[in-house]
Amino acid sequence: MMVGAQLRRLREGSGISREEAADAIRATHSKISRLELGRSGFKRRDLVDLLDLYGVTGATERQTLLELARQAGEPGWWHRYQDVMPGWLEPYIGLEQAASVIRSYEVQFVHGLMQTEDYARAVISIGAEHMPENETERRVILRLSRQRLLTAADRPRLWAVLDEAALRRPLGGRTVMRGQLRHLLELTEDPAVTLQVVPFRVGAHPAAGGPFTILRFPQPDLPDVVYLEQLSSALYLDKPEEVRGYLGTMDRLCLVAESPERTRETLNGLLREL
Repeated sequence: MMVGAQLRRLREGSGISREEAADAIRATHSKISRLELGRSGFKRRDLVDLLDLYGVTGATERQTLLELARQAGEPGWWHRYQDVMPGWLEPYIGLEQAASVIRSYEVQFVHGLMQTEDYARAVISIGAEHMPENETERRVILRLSRQRLLTAADRPRLWAVLDEAALRRPLGGRTVMRGQLRHLLELTEDPAVTLQVVPFRVGAHPAAGGPFTILRFPQPDLPDVVYLEQLSSALYLDKPEEVRGYLGTMDRLCLVAESPERTRETLNGLLREL
């Protein structure tokens, strides 16, 4: 998806049509569309030819795209969970693993990277009364495996904003929620993690439209990606005008949310209430 989006911008910036790009690599118009949407793998020769066609001569930019395309062709650790993972979620996990900054707003649940095992099991079990127990457990393991990202040497910065509702919704019972709140307090001590809470008293706020995640990547030529999860699908936005709107919303949301210091006081207060 990242390589395809960059190729689309390069093609449009050079004024070249999909038909012309297809002719350059001896392919069909539909193949160029699939490549740009991240729905097809890349052959190195095709990618080199397209970069030549688009006038990309800088060694750094060319190497970045070629290396990303190579990585895209290698299965990630999460591929072993394809049997329990929706197809629309798989691209997100790959993007999450590659990000240098993850900014997220959550309304109903604690962010997946911040969930305890018991809390994750409670969330995954919602509406899963017909799901085999082993499938539920594999989904829990997948979620916990994602969290290894936060202890990696090149870990991203995680900046999460939680609606107060996510902290007051009693998932899994009192013991589970107490464990989850304690875990969040521990995470606030990590310099790579920022946590803010939007309290009920704020009322209407800039992110009233619902949860979203913004992913930023270490390669300066790659655009931010906005991830919008829906009930049975997801949207991935990378057009500059779309991303700018969500970045602005996130910035305004962080201004009305409690500061990280005040958020710790809120978490301790909620613990005392349980």
